[in-house]
Amino acid sequence: MEQEFSSILLENAVTALSRLPGVGRKTALRFALHLLRRPSDEAEALGNAIIGMRTGIRYCLKCHNISENELCPICASPSRNAAVVCVVENVKDVMSIENTRQFTGLYHVLGGLISPVDGVGPDALQIASLVERVKEGGVDEVILATGATVEADTTNFYIFRLISRAAPDVKITQLARGVSVGNEIEYTDEATLARSILSRTPFEL
Repeated sequence: MEQEFSSILLENAVTALSRLPGVGRKTALRFALHLLRRPSDEAEALGNAIIGMRTGIRYCLKCHNISENELCPICASPSRNAAVVCVVENVKDVMSIENTRQFTGLYHVLGGLISPVDGVGPDALQIASLVERVKEGGVDEVILATGATVEADTTNFYIFRLISRAAPDVKITQLARGVSVGNEIEYTDEATLARSILSRTPFEL
């Protein structure tokens, strides 16, 4: 690819920034030029923050939420109800539900949804670890909070079948349909999401 700018350093910075989601080369150039105009310690602080985040954050061994330790603060908290596990698609969904302040149980982050069109099967997600977690005991209810998309419904059905066989006494519920069909959890307003959690219903095929 032919070099677009007179400086290879600027070219490299723009190329790196444009790899971020939703950032095209024009926006990346604007970011890069902004950083050039700022004091060098601000750019260094940004770089150090990104490196620190990338090297210091891991995934919770229990729920797969982001964490700086083996267990995330939610799993490590004695005040949380370990008998109720809320299954979500990603880390952003954990943040959305936590912001409602209506859920006091634990989470299980799948890391995505089953989507044959995109080549994402069950083995690519944290489904097996969820089933093992439930089989170990201590879980009375599993809430399927993966949204209201086709991919979410497919994932919910798959999880329902596995848990029903592995732990038939565990209650399996889903968010009340205050979450509109086709919506993802992270785009649902907090009030609606809170009502959906409190009014959750038994999962139905």
